[in-house]
Amino acid sequence: MKALVYDGVETLGYRDVATPDARADEHLIRIDAVGICGSDMHAYLGHDERRPAPLILGHEAAGVVQGGPLDGARVTINPLVSCGTCPACKAGRENICPNREIISMPPREGAFAQYVCMPERNLVQVPDHVPLEKAALAEPLAVSWHTAKLALAALHPGMERKAVVLGGGAIGLAAALALKAMGVRDVLVVEPHDARRAFLEEHCGQEVTPQADGLFPVVIDAVGFAATRAAACALAAPGGVIAHVGLGDNADGLDTRRLTLQEISFIGTYTYTMQDFRDTAEALFDGRLGPLDWTLRRPLSDGWQAFQDLRAGHVASPKIVLDPWS
Repeated sequence: MKALVYDGVETLGYRDVATPDARADEHLIRIDAVGICGSDMHAYLGHDERRPAPLILGHEAAGVVQGGPLDGARVTINPLVSCGTCPACKAGRENICPNREIISMPPREGAFAQYVCMPERNLVQVPDHVPLEKAALAEPLAVSWHTAKLALAALHPGMERKAVVLGGGAIGLAAALALKAMGVRDVLVVEPHDARRAFLEEHCGQEVTPQADGLFPVVIDAVGFAATRAAACALAAPGGVIAHVGLGDNADGLDTRRLTLQEISFIGTYTYTMQDFRDTAEALFDGRLGPLDWTLRRPLSDGWQAFQDLRAGHVASPKIVLDPWS
C-alpha cells in the first residue's frame, strides 16, 4: 500500500509499505479520508518524542471495512485503543488508561496510508448520507466535545454560560461548535491569523477577534503555549473555568496566584472517552455541529506540501483532509 511516512524532522516520504495484517479482534479498513492534526505537525517538527521516525502519522480517519462480518461498512475511527480492564477503563475514562495506545504512535502505525487495522469496538458506523470526509472529523470534534463537557460540568450553576476559545484551528473551532451544541450561545473565538479569522467569520459563522478583552466564565485554550495560558488566566472570570486542551509547549504561563485567589478551576483535558466519541459522532451525523464544510481536501501523495503550507501559515481552512487514493 501507499503511505506518507515521517522520516525525520520536516521530512516526509510517500512510498510503498507493507499492508497491515489485522489481528484476531481487528478489522482492515480502507482509508478514504484522514485529517492532519496539530499533533502530527508537532511530530513533523521533531517536537514529540512519543512519535519517533520512521513512523506513519495520522489518526483522524474514516473509511470502509474490508472483509469479515462488517465487510463494506462505512466507519469513522476512534484511534485510541485502551485495555478495557484497568480501573480507568472500567470507570468509563478510557482516555486516561495507563495502557492506552493510539494509532500514529508506536507500536501502532497511523492512518496516513491506504489501510489501517482497528478493533471493532473502535469503529462507529457512518450513515450513508454522511460523506466520509466529514466523518473523519469525528476525532478532532470529539476532543473538543470532551473539553466542552468537562468545562461546563465544572462551571458553577449560578454563573453565566459565556465562553471564549483561544485558537481558531480545528480544535478551537470544534470547541466553539460543541459549546453551542451544548447550549452556550455566547462564544467568542480568538484567532490572530488574518486569513483564518476571515475564514472562520465568512465560512463557519463564528464571532472572531484577534484579541479578547473582558472576563469569561469559561475559557478554552486550544493552543497551549505559554502566551495563551497567560491569556487564559487573565480572561477567566472569578470562579470561572479554564479548560486546557492545546499541546503547544510545556513552558510557563499559568498565573497560579490569580487562579488561587479568584478560585478559578484549571482542567487539563486529553482526547475523549469512548462515550464522548460516540456522542460526538451522533451530533455530527444529525447536524448539531453544523455543515462541517470547512475542510480542504488534498491527495495523500502531496501530503508533504500540505505540511509545508501549514508550517508556513498559508492555509486559512482549519483542517486539511488527505485522500490516500487520489
